[in-house]
This record gives sequence, structure tokens and C-alpha cells, in this order.
Amino acid sequence: MNPLRPLILAAAESPRLKRALTGIPVTADIVRRFVAGETRIDLIGVARTLLNSGRMVSVDFLGENTTDRNQAEATVAEYLSLINDLAALDRPVLPGIAVPPVEVSVKLSALGQALPVDGPAIATENLRILCTKAAQADVWVTVDAEDHTTTEATLATVRELRCEFPWLGAVLQAYLHRTESDCREMSGSGSRIRLCKGAYREPPEVAFQRASEVTDSYLRCLEVLMRGEGYPMVASHDPVPIAAAADLAAQRGRDADRFEYQMLYGIRSPEQQRLAAAGSAVRVYVPYGSQWYGYLTRRLAERPANLAFFLRALVSKS
Repeated sequence: MNPLRPLILAAAESPRLKRALTGIPVTADIVRRFVAGETRIDLIGVARTLLNSGRMVSVDFLGENTTDRNQAEATVAEYLSLINDLAALDRPVLPGIAVPPVEVSVKLSALGQALPVDGPAIATENLRILCTKAAQADVWVTVDAEDHTTTEATLATVRELRCEFPWLGAVLQAYLHRTESDCREMSGSGSRIRLCKGAYREPPEVAFQRASEVTDSYLRCLEVLMRGEGYPMVASHDPVPIAAAADLAAQRGRDADRFEYQMLYGIRSPEQQRLAAAGSAVRVYVPYGSQWYGYLTRRLAERPANLAFFLRALVSKS
């Protein structure tokens, strides 16, 4: 595991460092490698380019840990407008792939889950509003994972709304000890699970700490999903899980429209294009908005190459 990861994740929680970095004029230019921009107009241009390249998109309006009811309502309004704009995009035909090419990803804490009174219920109702709109627009919705303290409440909301919207996706993080069991529970017919390794700072009591342990857990969870009746979404840049997904899909007779690869905007773009050119379903996770600090620091913690790029850019621009 990257030895700097704990320090970078600690920085993600530092208001002082956040103020320092977000106050540097050159930072915005550097952030654009990983974030589509601060506005929906910026985002739509990026999404259009990705769709025209044969890839699909999952769009995240950045923000989390909302403790203000008005802010939660503003986030819902932004997502409703985003769904409209994504639905209006031309959708190139991808041979052999019939799933919706546009999706939104949303954190329940951005919808009010952390509000002091009735937070989970408010977030659930806000998510229902988004899912209703998305169903009308043929846009998928996936609920993002956050730190482990929110996992049970988040999955409870997903279970509840899947009664109305069986296509609602959920994210499971392989570094959590509980995730293999969650995969078994949630891999039934029609389900959609995005499996990622995990990006938050978690204690050893709930999460694997060594990179090899996380990879092993990912592979076990991936096998559970591939053997299940749902739609696995393989969210990884690691060549080992990517190769394992192809092997497992072949073993289970899964065609290209019965699972997909997912990667982050700005990371391993040539590999994204290679997989798409080979006929695989590839979806790019594209964030936008002004609340990029937490997202960026977690991306830096995941791969030393990302941190090196960021530091080189800072030096060259200063």
C-alpha cells in the first residue's frame, strides 16, 4: 500500500490544508485532470466527448456531509437539472451493449443523510425524487459509498428503494470486512453493484489495511457478483481485477451487456479506450462541482502516480 496514503487521507480531513490548497490560483488547472469542471456546462462538454469515444459515463455532482436542509434541497435541484441535460445528449449506439450509457452517482450525505433530525428519511425521500426523474429519462442512478459509519444506513435506503426502482445501483467497498457478505446478499436478479476497493481512511477493526489483502478481498467479492444474477460493475484501475473480470465473465457466459468496467475520469484513459475498442462496456466516473477537495485528495491517496503528477504540476506552475 502507498506509505503516504494515511497522510493524504488525513489531509482530506484538514480544513486548514483545504483552505491553503483551494486558495492557490493554479490549483484549478491541475484539478481539471480529475474533475470535469465546476459547472454543469463544463460537465456536459466532457460527457459528450466521452460518449462519442464509445465510453459511457457516470456523473457525480461533488459534495458530501451536508448538514443544512437548504443545501440538500439545492443538491436535489442540481441533480434534477443534470438528469435533464444528460437525457438530452446524443447517445451513440454501442455494438452489443444495450444498457443506458448515462448514469448519475450520488452520495446520500449530500442529500441530507447527516441532517440532525430525520436525516436518513430525508435522504431516502430525496433519492426517491431523483430515481423517479431518472426512470422517466432512461438514466441510471447509483448510490455512492462513503465511510463505514454510513454503510448500514446507505444500504438500508437502497434496499427500500429497490422495491420501486429495482435497477438502483449501490457501491460496495472491498476493503471492508463485511463486503463479501454484502455482495452475496445484494447480487440477486436485476441488482447492480459497483465494486471498488475503497477510498476512505478506515480502522483495522472494519477494513483490511494491506494492499494485498484488499486485492484478495476484491477478487473474492468479484467472483460472488459474477456468479450472481445481477449486473456487476467492476470499478478498478488495477490490472489484476480487470483481467479476473474478463476470465470470470467468460466462465459464466456473461456477454458485454451483462457487466461493465468502470474507471475514473483522468486515470488510465488509454486502458479505458482499449477495453471499449475491444467491445467491452466501459463507464467513466466523471465528477464536477466546486467541492472537489475531498474527492481529489482521495484520488491522490489511491495511486502514487497521481500524487507525483499533482506535485510536479504545482512546482511547474508556481
